[in-house]
Amino acid sequence: MSRKLLKSGAIVSSMTLISRMLGLIRDVVVANLLGAGTAADVFFFANRIPNFLRRLFAEGAFAQAFIPVFTQYKQQESEDELRELVARVSGTLGLIVTIVTFIGILASPVVAMIFGTGWFIDWLHHGPDGHKFVLASLLLKITFPYLWFITFTGMAGAILNSFGRFAVASFTPVFLNVAMIGAALYYAPHLAQPEVGLAWGVFFGGLLQFLFQLPFLLRLKMLHWPRWGWKHPGVMKIRKLMLPALFGVSVSQINLLFDTFMASFLVSGSISWLYYSDRLLEFPLGLFGIAIGTVILPSLSERHVDKNPKEFARTMDWAVRMVGLLGIPAMSGMIILSTPMLRVLFMRGAFDASDVHHATYSLVAFSCGLLFFMLIKIFAPGFYARQDTRTPVRYGVIAMVTNIVLNGIFIVPFGYIGMAMATALSALLNACLLYRGLVKAGVYRISRYSWLFLARVALASIIMAAGLYYFLPSWNNWIHLTFLHSLYWLVGGIIAAIVVYGVSLVALGGRLSHLKSSSGAVSDE
Repeated sequence: MSRKLLKSGAIVSSMTLISRMLGLIRDVVVANLLGAGTAADVFFFANRIPNFLRRLFAEGAFAQAFIPVFTQYKQQESEDELRELVARVSGTLGLIVTIVTFIGILASPVVAMIFGTGWFIDWLHHGPDGHKFVLASLLLKITFPYLWFITFTGMAGAILNSFGRFAVASFTPVFLNVAMIGAALYYAPHLAQPEVGLAWGVFFGGLLQFLFQLPFLLRLKMLHWPRWGWKHPGVMKIRKLMLPALFGVSVSQINLLFDTFMASFLVSGSISWLYYSDRLLEFPLGLFGIAIGTVILPSLSERHVDKNPKEFARTMDWAVRMVGLLGIPAMSGMIILSTPMLRVLFMRGAFDASDVHHATYSLVAFSCGLLFFMLIKIFAPGFYARQDTRTPVRYGVIAMVTNIVLNGIFIVPFGYIGMAMATALSALLNACLLYRGLVKAGVYRISRYSWLFLARVALASIIMAAGLYYFLPSWNNWIHLTFLHSLYWLVGGIIAAIVVYGVSLVALGGRLSHLKSSSGAVSDE
C-alpha cells in the first residue's frame, strides 16, 4: 500500500510542482505590474473572496464529504447508481452555486463592504482609501464567476482522484496560472487600471480549468446531464457530511478573510505583504501537505469501507512520516531563506526593497506554522474518511476563535505581522486538537517507529538551517546584492541545504525503508 501511495504522491507532487512554479511566475509578473500598493491590495482582496467560497463549494468541504460517499457507492453499488449519484450531486450543487454566484455579482458592493469595512468607512467619509471600495466592488463582479467554474472543476477532480487519476486534477490549476500570466503580460498593461485586466485573467482561467477536465470525465463515463436531487439518498448523505464541514475544513480560509478584514484598517500594502508571504508558504504546503492529503483520502475511505483499522492507521502513519520528511526542513528553510526568496522573486518593477523588508516578517511568522498547516491536511482526512465531519468542526471553531482573539492581542504591537503570528498559532492549536481527537477515538496514534523517524528529521533540519544561517549573507545584505548575485546565492543555498539535510538524515539513521514500509507503524498501539 505504501508503495502505491508513494507513486500517487509523487504524481500529485510533480503535477503540483508544475502548477506552483507557474504560480510563482504569475506572482512575479503581478508583483512587477502592481507592486504592493493600492491596486495590488484591491486585486488580492477581490480574488480572495471567490477563492474562499471555492474552498467551501469545491476543493474543501464538498470534496471531503463527496469522496467518502462516492467511494462507498463505487465499491458497494452498481455503475448505474454511481452515475446517478454524479448527476444528482452535480445538479443540486450546480443550482446552489449558480444562485450564490449571481448574488455575489449583483451584491458585490455589499460583499466589499462586509470584508473591506475599513475602505467602506473611508468611502462614506470621502477618505483617502474610499476609492478602494469602489474598485473592489467592480473587480468582484468580474472574479465572482470563477466560483461557478471552479466548483464543477473541483467535483470533477474529486471523481478523477477516486478513480486514481491524480495527475489530471493536480495539473488543472496550470490553466489558471497561464491565463493570469497572459493577462498580466499582454492585456492588463494596456488598461488604465491593470488590475481589471488581471481580474479577467481569473475569469478565463476558471473557464479553462472547467473545460479541461470534461474529456477525462467522458472517458470514465462519468459525464452526465445534471439533475436536481435534494432528496436523493447519496445527496442527503453528502449534505449531512458537508454542512458541518463547510465551516470546519475552511477555518484557515476564514482566518485569512478575517485577516483581510483587519488589514483593511492598516497601512496600505498590508494585504499585499500578507498575500505574497502566504503565496510562498502555499508552495511547500501544496507540494507536500495538500498533495499527500489528497492521495490518502480515497485510500482511507476504502479502508473504512473495508473495515480494516490496522491498514487505516498504517496509512495515516505513512502520511505523517512523509509530511515530517518534507515539511520540517521546508519550514526551517522558509524561515532562513525568507528574504532571499522575496528579493529574487519579487523585487522588481513596482515591488521595491521596502516591500521585501515588510513581507519578510510576515513570511517568517507564517512559516513557523507550516508544519502544522500540513498536519491539518493529514489529520482531517482521518475524520472525513470515516464520514465524521462534526468533530473537526468543533476544533475548527476553537481554532478560529483563538485566531480572532490573538489578532486582537497582536495587531496593536505588531500590526500585519501579528496577524500572521495569530494564524500560525491557531494552526498549531487546530493540528493538536485533531490529533488528540484521533487518539481519543482510538483511530490513530503516531507510532514509536514514526516518532523516532521524526526526531531524526528534526535534528537533520536543525543542522541544515544552522549551515544556511552561518554561510549565507545576512538578511539586510540581500537587499543590496544584484539580482544575479542574489539568484546565485539562493540557488546555491537551496542545493547545499538539500545535500546537507540528506547527508545528515542518512548519518542519523534515516533510510528509504521508512517511507516504503509500514512495518512497525502500529505495533506499539
